[in-house]
Amino acid sequence: MWQQPGGWPPPQYWGPPPPPRRQGRGVLAASAVAATVALAALAASVVIVVATPQPEPAPTGENLAAHYDDGLAEPPARVLVDIVDHPLYDTATPQDIACEVPELEMGSDDSWEAFANATGHCLDELWAPVFEDLGLSANTPEITVTRESPDSGDEEGYTLAYYESDYERITVVLPNVRTLGGQVPAQAREDVWIALMGHEYGHHVQYVTGILDISHETRRRSASEEEELDMLRRTELQAECMAGIGLRAITGADERSLRWVNENFNGGGDLPTHGTAANRAHWLEEGWDEATVGGCNTYGAAPDEVT
Repeated sequence: MWQQPGGWPPPQYWGPPPPPRRQGRGVLAASAVAATVALAALAASVVIVVATPQPEPAPTGENLAAHYDDGLAEPPARVLVDIVDHPLYDTATPQDIACEVPELEMGSDDSWEAFANATGHCLDELWAPVFEDLGLSANTPEITVTRESPDSGDEEGYTLAYYESDYERITVVLPNVRTLGGQVPAQAREDVWIALMGHEYGHHVQYVTGILDISHETRRRSASEEEELDMLRRTELQAECMAGIGLRAITGADERSLRWVNENFNGGGDLPTHGTAANRAHWLEEGWDEATVGGCNTYGAAPDEVT
């Protein structure tokens, strides 16, 4: 989610969502159901044979056991995800797309919802070839808005939007984006909100590729608060790098957009959960500049790049 600290409240990205579901299990689930049905049918036929005595079949002289593959009874091999050396990083950075977003009226809930959904569909179109290259089946995330803030008031900043992996849903917090929007120059606002949506969609990319799952599990196993914060920052900064990819594509690589977002979105204070202002700006630029998604490999980055 996006969080804003003191001064420029940098937005508070997403809070830890419920444990994410695995992607790409549809085929395995279907296979399991088919296997279950087949076994049930086999069991039924056995009952019929036992209940109805049949004459002994004449031997054919062929041992059918020779055709049985023991491997078919084994469960499918577990897929391991390495968040430092992930196949995602070898894919080409998604390029510009012919996708327009509607003009945003800050005070209108309907306008906000239309803007967020249009931007989300642009990002969906942008990232689809990456998922296809990786052989992944990805759902379109639900995009919604809310007037209810999830913040308790004790945080260093406030939440602008958040991603819930359990529902594959991105939610924009209207009262908070309007608070920040009042401090952003009018000509920069739409670019700032495109970057916000790109960041949250970045969490969706992490979820689809299995990265988010591993990140949460690593945080749960952390031996110290500092280790947990380090993993959280790497996750957030990777999403910010992916925001740079989306921002470049939707704005047609207009350099002013990058400058406006870093000045008005990443130019605030430092956050222990989301990194320094300088590092947030750095990773947004990495996503904007690099030719492969490997430019967003925050998990393999040096510690000083993710503080």
